[in-house]
Amino acid sequence: MHVLLFDIDGTLIRSGGAGKAAMEEALRSEFGIAEIRDGVPFSGRTDPSIGVDLLKLHGVEPEDANMHRLSSAYLGHLPGMLNRYGGIVLPGVRAMLDRLHGQKLVALGLLTGNVLEGARRKLTHFDLWHYFPFGAFADGIHERDDIARASIAEIKRHVGREVPAENIWVIGDTPFDVKCARAIGAKAVAVATGWHSLEELQGTKADYVFEDFRDVSALLREWGIG
Repeated sequence: MHVLLFDIDGTLIRSGGAGKAAMEEALRSEFGIAEIRDGVPFSGRTDPSIGVDLLKLHGVEPEDANMHRLSSAYLGHLPGMLNRYGGIVLPGVRAMLDRLHGQKLVALGLLTGNVLEGARRKLTHFDLWHYFPFGAFADGIHERDDIARASIAEIKRHVGREVPAENIWVIGDTPFDVKCARAIGAKAVAVATGWHSLEELQGTKADYVFEDFRDVSALLREWGIG
């Protein structure tokens, strides 16, 4: 069996900026910050690490209580921002998931910098949540490599046994996704549908690099699906 762990933003969907907008609106509504300053990178990072940097940038102490306030407000604003900003399911994604869903040779999961509830709201909005019965999320975790490490227990819980590292695949759109795959000895698939170019992703030495997911026949063969 192969376990396929998908990133969300830039890999499965583009939210049109809804996540960033929801986080910024949370700063306004919860902390009364009128002028939002730019300068915090979002791509490939976890919600908690982004939250810490946003609070620091705006002069708010990133203590647990403030982090909880920011996260709760962000989740509250997210559905409205998803409706407002539109966004898309990225090319080839739905057809690929339809092909993989229900296959006995693969298990579909998530490995994402989103907190669980944020992931659920995003993928429910795009009608993709039902494809993923388990995952590893950023709740209480700041580093993406640590989410990858946490995924090992989630895989065992879902599959019912340990899966060899070489049969675990991390699929994402950033060098961080490739790095976290290597942190657990997993295979890596990189796709240039996010903010990183095909050439940059090829430089990560991922096992496979794609422009998008419209033709994944080589991967399907690798996973034993003809």
